Amino acid sequence: SNFTNHLVSKGSIAVNGISLTVNDIRNDIFTVNIIPYTRQVTTADNLKTGAKVNLEFDIIGKYILNYMQKSIKHQLTLDKLMQSGW
Repeated sequence: SNFTNHLVSKGSIAVNGISLTVNDIRNDIFTVNIIPYTRQVTTADNLKTGAKVNLEFDIIGKYILNYMQKSIKHQLTLDKLMQSGW
């Protein structure tokens, strides 16, 4: 399933409960950096390529997506987003 519409660049994502910052989003792939301290005090170092993980998306991204989906019915424009504070 496509989850990238729930991601916000430089926003937060939790991977197996480990809160990380999204660095980049391209197509269906996103990248994060894990600092050495995070690797030491979490289970992040145990992850293997292709492993299934639990993802929890940035709440701000969810709100924006929800707002946009509802607003598309009312001809959402960049100007309307800016007027609404986005």
